[in-house]
Amino acid sequence: MTNEKSPQQQIDYTLIFILFLLAIVSTLAINSAEATLPEVLKEINFSMKQIQWYIIGSMAIVVTMLIDYDRFKQLAWYLYGFGLLLLLGLEVLPEGIVQTIKGATSWYRLGPLGNFQPSELMKIIMIIVLSKVIADHRETYPNNSVADDFLLIGKLVAVASPPILLLVRQPDMGMTMVLCAIIASLVLISGIKWRIILPVVFSALFAITAFLLLFFKYPELLKIKAYQLDRFYGWLNPYEYSGEQGFQLVKSLMAIGSGQLDGKGYQNLEVYLPEAHTDFIFAIISEQFGFIGGSVVISLFFLLIYRMIHIALESNDPFGSYLCTGVIGMITFQVFQNVGMTIGLLPITGLPLPFVSYGGSSLATYMVAIAFVLNVRSRTRKYMFD
Repeated sequence: MTNEKSPQQQIDYTLIFILFLLAIVSTLAINSAEATLPEVLKEINFSMKQIQWYIIGSMAIVVTMLIDYDRFKQLAWYLYGFGLLLLLGLEVLPEGIVQTIKGATSWYRLGPLGNFQPSELMKIIMIIVLSKVIADHRETYPNNSVADDFLLIGKLVAVASPPILLLVRQPDMGMTMVLCAIIASLVLISGIKWRIILPVVFSALFAITAFLLLFFKYPELLKIKAYQLDRFYGWLNPYEYSGEQGFQLVKSLMAIGSGQLDGKGYQNLEVYLPEAHTDFIFAIISEQFGFIGGSVVISLFFLLIYRMIHIALESNDPFGSYLCTGVIGMITFQVFQNVGMTIGLLPITGLPLPFVSYGGSSLATYMVAIAFVLNVRSRTRKYMFD
């Protein structure tokens, strides 16, 4: 017997409230960071533009909620083809249409609307497509034999390889790592046996070690560009390279450390960080509100992820659970990477802090991702004797 409720009655207001709190944190942090921006950028009201993007994202949530998430499963391959075309366009279209920033050709010029990064959209598409592949495979091969698991791995590799290769060519290593995190999170709950997963993990670790060895010893073999090497040198020894490569990390550590326990107070910023309203927004928050403020932000992300895990476990549709898991993997990795790079734990990759850093296309992506989770929750049927 089911406890029937309309989708409107099953909206997860807890998740929406957490999102609302993150929006407040984002607006206040960006508003305070605007005072540190160069004169050219001070003419732009980034905090107001962030609010506008939150409004656009909220509209996207409403639209996505009106459509049963199972419809996206039916459209998965069309979306996948569209996403690949957008990534291929960056390779073949002229410079007047595409834009290169900091050595990466990853954006389309949209005139007054700003720039659009198709890899952001590709993250959502990959979650949908990979979830469909796993759900369809488990429905077709319910016995879950070793041969079935290897077949599933082959399918996932075949689907994930084209967008990853295109991202590597841009090059956009940060977004490549996000896609890998999405794949890893879905593999963990796909039912693939651990005796298959563990050798793959160890092989991946060996490959990463070999890559890093070639990266530092023989960068010419990998056609590594100078700015990519500089990022690693600036991360491993920021104070020795504080003039250029390690400048942002040194300033970030100074800002976070100077905040101490309770911070210097709102808008009381003394450490200069270039364009801190984007990638280094966590350092701005920590300088103003200290360890307590930084902990509150991390706690909000913990509650957000915890709530999404609860929704994923509660769903009685495997495809819905996979969708939620992909979103969880994406957001968890980006939070860990962004906070980790501001404190020197991880190299600087240019990945923003979800829902907090300024950025139109990235914020819209996160909002649509949350919309899928809310969609799954609103259409989950509860059984009285479950």
